[in-house]
Amino acid sequence: MLQRKIEKTLIDWKNTPDRKPLIIKGCRQCGKTFSVLDFAHKNYEHTVYLNFFLNPQYASVFSESLEIDHITMMLSALLGCEAVFEAGKTVLILDEIQDCPDARTALKFFKLDGRYDVIATGSLLGVKGYGNKTAKSIPVGYETVVEMNPLDFEEFLWANGISGQIIELLKNHLENETSIPEALHARLRELLLQYTVVGGMPNAVQSFVNTKNMSEVLKIQRDIVRSYEDDMVKYADTKDKPLIKECFQSIPKQLSKENKKFQYSVVKKGATGSKFTGSLQWIEDAGIAVRCFNLSITELPLDGNAQSDVFKLYMRDIGLFVSMLEDGTQFDILQGKLLAYKGAIFEGLIADIFTKMGRKLYYFRKDSGLEIDFVMRYKGECTLVEVKASSGNTKSAKTVLKHPEKYHVNRMIKLGDYNIGRSDQMLTLPLYMAFLLTEMNG
Repeated sequence: MLQRKIEKTLIDWKNTPDRKPLIIKGCRQCGKTFSVLDFAHKNYEHTVYLNFFLNPQYASVFSESLEIDHITMMLSALLGCEAVFEAGKTVLILDEIQDCPDARTALKFFKLDGRYDVIATGSLLGVKGYGNKTAKSIPVGYETVVEMNPLDFEEFLWANGISGQIIELLKNHLENETSIPEALHARLRELLLQYTVVGGMPNAVQSFVNTKNMSEVLKIQRDIVRSYEDDMVKYADTKDKPLIKECFQSIPKQLSKENKKFQYSVVKKGATGSKFTGSLQWIEDAGIAVRCFNLSITELPLDGNAQSDVFKLYMRDIGLFVSMLEDGTQFDILQGKLLAYKGAIFEGLIADIFTKMGRKLYYFRKDSGLEIDFVMRYKGECTLVEVKASSGNTKSAKTVLKHPEKYHVNRMIKLGDYNIGRSDQMLTLPLYMAFLLTEMNG
């Protein structure tokens, strides 16, 4: 069974006095239901489970009175012996709660009542046009919302036998800026390439761990991508349906350009932002992709200097992104045979790692051609991050560092196929250590 970080989040929530109902939101098939049910069975005497997507008729329970005694009575009648409500010992799980907005409204009354814990999951919460379903009221102040991602790189390492002790060793090497022992370095380089093609969708990771059959992994990934496209057609506003799918399918082309800035004309000739902005937002709200914003200047706070209309678009899961490319790409990545497109893949990899850490994404590009792959807050300072799939130059970053009076930056990190090293203001790290750069953005 895959170890997930959400387990600690759930335990911390249960140990919180006067806790509110918990909502776990995240993209489809990232493991929400499995993790929540596993936690429930381990920590409660009774688990009452409703899946509104598979059983739309359950919504009728919440369509009239939202008094808790009425809801529990109706659920007991509907589910029979599967629904045992005992104060302090029962957890109610509301799976795919976006399919029953009235159930979300009811969270306020569960909190005020206090007898039963409630955990809800949602894949498309807040997505514009979702079935035209709206709650009577969102229970602001009466719920705790947590976002769950597919497996991140650290969870992938755990799944492949890399222990917490080894990760602590990596942290020590990072802190002291000393080289990783060669055998461990080689193993982690190999695992990083495998993560690049497998990504973090739980079914794909479990299949890889069990069988190492990459064709089966690819089949799982492409089924997930198709299910995302089905959601776009099924749940979006009618006028947006084709636009969302076109935006989504353009992501590989967008990142193949030398200037990876998202351009609406790549989606469709003559397209404009006013027509497609809502479509991009739908893809983001569904947890499928994430924007990386250009900075007007390399200064903290980064969010205050981000240009909302100039951005790159990355998939939140690198494995799904690679699955959208042509057959044979997985093999090429594992063999290290990619040429020009390698840069886009490894930038996407770092975007995946940073996003799953909870970092917002920023980059810096000027019309002169000067471009920095990512910019982040690290150890309290604005820090440049360059991603080098091969022995590429860092001319742009060095230009920025030479002019602190203009750019206000004094440090950079170069991520690539290297061991740990230091040269003046530049710290060189292997790509697989990106997940250890844990200080959050400002």
